[in-house]
Amino acid sequence: MKYFLWLSLPLYILDQVTKFFIVKNFRDPELLGYTDTVPVIEGFFNLVRVHNKGMAFGMLNGTAYANLLFGAIAITALTFIVLLWRKNTFPDKLSKTAAALLVSGILGNFTDRILPGRGYVVDFLDFKLPFYELIAKGSGGHFPSFNVADSCICIAAALLFIVAFRKPKEDGDEKPKKDKTAA
Repeated sequence: MKYFLWLSLPLYILDQVTKFFIVKNFRDPELLGYTDTVPVIEGFFNLVRVHNKGMAFGMLNGTAYANLLFGAIAITALTFIVLLWRKNTFPDKLSKTAAALLVSGILGNFTDRILPGRGYVVDFLDFKLPFYELIAKGSGGHFPSFNVADSCICIAAALLFIVAFRKPKEDGDEKPKKDKTAA
């Protein structure tokens, strides 16, 4: 349970505080008709305010029941993670870290969708990547904007991928001790 308190909770709070900062300091792009951009590293990294009403990379953006669908998915995923946690499906530090990151990411984006007057996820990290225009025509080289919660989910997915392809350590496994008397 310490993973949820010491990892999930601070990351969830960081996600919500950064989104609050963006909403309070950047104008609504839907009212403006364009997105305010504040360069942090010129030509590479910007802060923006983007409303994502869909899922990853804006898929299903603007569909009528998106928030209901994604809310149900979030609640189901959180329930599933808790059940797996109770069954000790995350036996080592790496898998527990992944589960805690998933919880913070899911809760962060779910909170955005249910906040009164919101109904969208706030994305604000904008990177312009070399050669990305070749992969995503019309993007201007800009990778889809994202947030702290999205980062947690992606890192968790990578950790779970690593966990799936490595041999788990047993609780009693230790490295063999070297015999100091042998020469």
